This record gives sequence, structure tokens and C-alpha cells, in this order.
Amino acid sequence: MRGQKGRILRSTSRQHGTRRQILPSAAAVTIGVLALGGVALVPPAVSGSVAPADAAARPDAVQRALNGLVRDDRMPAALASVKDRSGRARTYTAGVGDLVTGSKVPRDGQVRIGSNTKTFVAVVVLQLVGEGKIDLDAFVDTYLPGLVRGEGIDGNRITVRQLLQHTSGLPEYSNHLGDDVRYYAPRELLATALRHPAEFVPGKSWKYSNTNYVLAGLIIQKVTGRPLADEIDRRVVRRAGLRHTYFPAPGDARIREPHPHGYYQESKERPLRDITEMDPSWGWAAGQMISTSTDLNRFFGELLSGRLLPPAQLAQMRSTVPAEATFGPGARYGLGLVSRPLPCGGLSWGHGGSFPGYETRGGATDDGRAANVAVTMQLTGEAARGRLERAVDTALCR
Repeated sequence: MRGQKGRILRSTSRQHGTRRQILPSAAAVTIGVLALGGVALVPPAVSGSVAPADAAARPDAVQRALNGLVRDDRMPAALASVKDRSGRARTYTAGVGDLVTGSKVPRDGQVRIGSNTKTFVAVVVLQLVGEGKIDLDAFVDTYLPGLVRGEGIDGNRITVRQLLQHTSGLPEYSNHLGDDVRYYAPRELLATALRHPAEFVPGKSWKYSNTNYVLAGLIIQKVTGRPLADEIDRRVVRRAGLRHTYFPAPGDARIREPHPHGYYQESKERPLRDITEMDPSWGWAAGQMISTSTDLNRFFGELLSGRLLPPAQLAQMRSTVPAEATFGPGARYGLGLVSRPLPCGGLSWGHGGSFPGYETRGGATDDGRAANVAVTMQLTGEAARGRLERAVDTALCR
């Protein structure tokens, strides 16, 4: 979207997540002086404690990284939650939560988490695999007969595994949604994709496509007979003890709990616009969910620890293919899960997400560390995304 309400802003190759920026008719606000926040020490799995009096005066490496995102990349706000090996957690903020009122950034505030949603969806699919209700190597037509057809596209040639790993060759629906800011039904999103030719023969290459996860969500609904949101809540959110994570109901444009406002900037010369509230249905199973940094850390920690999936299915999820074109040097994509090499050695496992007004990056390690950083503008530049990812690395390697 460049200048007109609802027009799609085409992504660059590294901008993963739901790749659409929507500009509703909101009053433009110009960035003034952005405040730099402090760090709050919190016990494991608890957030919202008051920061020590001297924390802002002596910022640690994570706080300095967030301050830099606000100062150098002109992010309205940045938030982070970091958990160390012992389970001690810290939350961080920088910037301003609302550019109109100048209110503080809420500690561990809710944000739109974009394509982190895909990991939740993949977990549900893999639970159903473990229950014998879905076969990873079955064709899509096994569950949705006759639905997936198009130029070079055949549901009898695309497997469930290929959906979860982005090796199906399905085209990207979000590049073709048009100008309407409205509710989109999942099958409408799929139909939009199927009007365009396949990217490649299934299994012969890798390319990130949100369409894969729309289909995965439809398969979950067909197999369980229940709405996707209910299955995610029952099987993942409640099982992992996530208290601030949810899949918005149809037509719910708001963010329920304390949150920083999300912004869009058409160009460096134009003012920021508040796009916090919008119908997120065009993201659906590819990117509709809302959460906090602390909840995301808990989710990925519970996942890696084996509390959400049987060992066989977790091993399948961690079986990866190269994904550097989208996720950066050394990155690999499993089944809804991304591995990235850490500068201090080892791997982090997570996903990340991009949604109008918000960008999140994070990961967890097998030894219990976890970190998630969110900013309140969707990133479009390679350099800014690199600095956000380095902020996560700093948190995981400290």
C-alpha cells in the first residue's frame, strides 16, 4: 500500500510474516522526542514489576539495543522480554506507547504477532499427526478433496508436510488482495491465491507463502470439526499457560489488553499514522494472533521442552531446509519453526512475525534461554531488520 487506503505494500525478500500493510483513515501524527525506557526485573513467568531506580541510568546491553531501535531506526516504541537459563525474566521498554498522548509503553504489552501464528498452527497439525488424524505425507486432497486446483496447482500433488515447510509452490495470496480493508473469509484468501500460477513443482524448491498456512488451518477445521481459533486455544494456549495470547474473533479490530499503538509510515517524508485497530482476518492462520513477548517466550520454551508435542512430532518439526533468502544467513525452516545460528554458538528456534503496525523477532534455545523483541512499526528495510535480529541475539547471548 503506497498512499491509498488498503493498497498492498509489496514485501522485500527478507520481510517474512504476513506481508500486507493497510492504511486506515486515521489521523497522522509526527514523531516528536521519543523517550528511552528502562528494565523491569520480574520473577519467572511474571511481568509488570516496577523497574529499579537506577536501571535507566545504567542500561544493560538489551536496553541499549532497544534504545538504539528507537533512536536510530525511529521506531515509536520497542519492547522485549528475556529469560535466562535459571528462569529469571526481565522486561524492557523504550520509546512512547502512544504518540498522541505521550503515554508510556506498557511493560510486556500485547502486540500483533503476525507469522508467529504459523508456529501455533503447525503445533496443532502435528498434535493431530500424533493422534493419527493427519498424515504429514498425505496429499491435501485427502482432507479437502477438489478444493486446491489452479494453473500448475493440484491438491493431489501437494502434501501436508509441504504446506508446513513452504515447499508446496503455492502462490502468495496477500500480494493480490486489492484495496478493501474488511473481513476476509479463509476460503476467499485461498481463492485469491488460486487465481495465480504455481511458483514451482511441489517439493522442488522453497518459497515462503502465507497461502500454505491458510490451507493448514482449513485442514485443521475439516479434521476436528471445530474452528481454528478454538483448537489453538484448547490445544496450545491453555496447555502452555499463555494468559495474554488469543486469536481475535471475526470482526474484532481491537487489541484487548494494554498495548503500544502500532504505526505506519508511507515514506520518510510523511508523518506516521496510527493503524492499531484493524480487521486482521486477511492474516488468519498465517498471522492473525495477538500475544506478548513473555507469552511468546513461554510458548517457544514449552515447545522445545517437549510439553506440547510428542518426541516424534517435535523431531519432524525441527527437520529443516535452507531458508536464508527470507530469514537471513544460516537460517533454516522446519515445520512452522525457524532455526538461526547464534553469534555466541548454538541455535535459536522461533519464527518471528510482521503485521501492519508491529514487527516481532525472537527465539528460544534448548538450554532454556528465550528472548522476544517487538517494535511498533512494520519494518521494510534490510538494515533495520538486521538490527532487530541483532537485538534478539544480544538478549540470547548475554
